[in-house]
Amino acid sequence: MRNAAKVAYIRQITHFFDLLRVLVDRDMKLLYKRSTLGIAWTLISPLLQLAVFSFLFRSVVALNIPKFSSFVFSGLLIWSWSQTALFKSTGLITTNKALIRQPNFPTAILPVVTTMTGLIHFVLALPVLIIFLLIDGIHLNSVLLFLPLLMIIQFLLTVSFAYPLAALNVTFRDTQHTLGVVLQMMFYLTPIFYDINSVPEKFKIFYYLNPMVPLIEAYRAILLKGMQPDWQALLVLSLAVAALLPIGLGIFRRQSDRFVEEL
Repeated sequence: MRNAAKVAYIRQITHFFDLLRVLVDRDMKLLYKRSTLGIAWTLISPLLQLAVFSFLFRSVVALNIPKFSSFVFSGLLIWSWSQTALFKSTGLITTNKALIRQPNFPTAILPVVTTMTGLIHFVLALPVLIIFLLIDGIHLNSVLLFLPLLMIIQFLLTVSFAYPLAALNVTFRDTQHTLGVVLQMMFYLTPIFYDINSVPEKFKIFYYLNPMVPLIEAYRAILLKGMQPDWQALLVLSLAVAALLPIGLGIFRRQSDRFVEEL
């Protein structure tokens, strides 16, 4: 009996990853269907933003940030991954009726697919970021081996928020529009193009309530400073993710089941 249960579990896991691969492949093809530049659009947006920020904060309002191009570009790539995945996640239940109706379809995989697509774009953009680092004279070392750990934490964090956002959109169809405004506001309240040390001390506590702040600081510690990240901050963030993920998943499952019943 134990062997049979083990085999069934392995088959279920294998099926999950096969389905994940198929759905991610579908998303990538749909995203760049009839697109001339294709996946190059992954870099075009952050590079254009970088050009604007470089002009503004070097020629108009000078910021004393060393290796500014690498500093900003790293922040833009990290932020874009989560921002895009969260924005797309809001419509996952309402726009995938055909899939959700399928018997035994694991609806909970949908936010994972969206976040995985963002991860692929992030990984594909990393070589360009490495080029920026080398141009800025940054010497890469063995701490780069910690990057996959940060990616896992960011992946789980993004999925943790994607689940309740997708569920909320079933009841409140203005969720995507509201989220767009919130994410735009959070972009400026996250140290992407400015240093966290420039924020007045009385406001820093509010900044660190933003889960993207310790993540971005950890990435930059590894990439720009060649040093290990703040493990205490990452531990707190990981514990928060461990608490949020099952809660978000539970909300998502209840709403998706209710949505299927109403179809």
